[in-house]
Amino acid sequence: MVGRVRLVHWDDGSRCVVKTVPDDGSGNPADMLEVEAEGLAALAATETVSVPRVLHVSQGVLVLEPLGARLDGGGFWATLGRDLAALHTTAVGERFGWHHDGWLGRKRQDNTWNDDGHDFVAQQRLLRYLPEPRLRTALGPADRRALERLCSRLPELLPASPPVLTHGDLWSGNVLSTADGSPALVDPAACYSIAEMDLSMLWCARRPAGVERCFAAYQEIAPLASGWRQRMRILYLRELLCTLAHAGDVEGAGDAVREILAPFRAAGSPTT
Repeated sequence: MVGRVRLVHWDDGSRCVVKTVPDDGSGNPADMLEVEAEGLAALAATETVSVPRVLHVSQGVLVLEPLGARLDGGGFWATLGRDLAALHTTAVGERFGWHHDGWLGRKRQDNTWNDDGHDFVAQQRLLRYLPEPRLRTALGPADRRALERLCSRLPELLPASPPVLTHGDLWSGNVLSTADGSPALVDPAACYSIAEMDLSMLWCARRPAGVERCFAAYQEIAPLASGWRQRMRILYLRELLCTLAHAGDVEGAGDAVREILAPFRAAGSPTT
């Protein structure tokens, strides 16, 4: 966990969540919490997904409205699916990126504006990790060449998609509940990206049982092109590469990357 989170109880019975970012010795990303607050505001402005209210933000401190633990029962996941579909079909931009860089963990997220979605995914979400020292240790030259080969084939592997506002770090641990039990999202890495990159986190990262209902409800509003299950793994490479860049080959991240890259080790690669 990058941030340190505390639930604060006040004498009047009210509560708030206070988040700080301690220096881990590699340098403290000074604007991280301000960027997070801006992402929460952008998501809230769409009136499609619920997020905690920002009560205060300054360099190094973010104070939020408290939320509850995720509720997996009833229609929770279906509601989340409909909310995400509304987000991805309502907040449509003209270019991929954001008006400044962001953060994924402690790694800078390159949000330079880009008119080409395939180039954006290749250069700014996948290949950008190749120079990271821990990734270079975890992945050998053949692995890196396979990643480059995969990126060169993205126009064949990913359908053309419009730039839509995305949460950016949408794994199940960042899904909580409002007071009335509705889904709420925390810890965004917001930008205009492709919708399926958002969804790949929910599908691949510690997938809860209810996520199938989430995807079914999502597709009632915004149907995904055929082959989406296979694309989830490719898009999830961003998270795996980021993990390698942060911590090296932990929790099987290196093996997972090599498994995804295996079909791209030869001169040819699959089309879908």
